[in-house]
Amino acid sequence: SLLYMNNQNLIIYQIPVLHKILEELNQELNFRIFDVSNVEELKKEIKDKKNYLILTYKKDFKLNELVLDKEPVKIFKLIERLNIQFLKQHFSDQSEIKIGKYKININSREILYKDIKLKLTEKEVNTILYLSKANKPVNIESLQKNVWGYSTDLETHTVETHIYRLRKKILKIFNDSNFILSKKNGYEIK
Repeated sequence: SLLYMNNQNLIIYQIPVLHKILEELNQELNFRIFDVSNVEELKKEIKDKKNYLILTYKKDFKLNELVLDKEPVKIFKLIERLNIQFLKQHFSDQSEIKIGKYKININSREILYKDIKLKLTEKEVNTILYLSKANKPVNIESLQKNVWGYSTDLETHTVETHIYRLRKKILKIFNDSNFILSKKNGYEIK
C-alpha cells in the first residue's frame, strides 16, 4: 500500500458497533481506527492528527467527516467510500491535478490535454489518482483494496476490464497508448 495511505486515521464518533466491525477487518484496511464517545475525546484525538476522517451520524462538526445516514450500510461499500474520501482529502487543496501532460479536474471529472476533454467516471478518476501517486507499478490486489475497497474476493478481471476500458478511452480520444502502462507486476502511470 502507498506511503501516504498508512498515516490515515479514521475516527468513529459514537458508533461503537461499527468500530467493532471495522476492528475485525483491520488487516484489510489502510487506516488506523479510533473509537471516540464524546466531544472532548474527539478534540484530543484530532489535535495531533493531520490526515483524519470522522465517521459520524452527526452533521455539525464542519471538519473532515463522512456522515452516515441511518440506513443499513453494506460494509464493503462503506470501506470503499472511506478509501475514496481519504484519497480525495489527499488532493483536496487542488481541484486540478497535473499528471504527465494531462490535467485532471476532480470536480468535473475530466481529463484534459490542450483543448481536448474526456469525461471520466469517479472510479476512473480514483484509479488514475491512485496510480499516479504510487510512482511505481501497482498490482491488481492493491487497486482492489484501495480503489474498490474490497479484499481479494473480488474477481481480478473486474479491475483489469476497468483499466482496459480506461486505456481504450484514452487511446481513442488522445491517441495515447502509454498513459497507463501495463507492467508484469502491475499498472503504472509515468
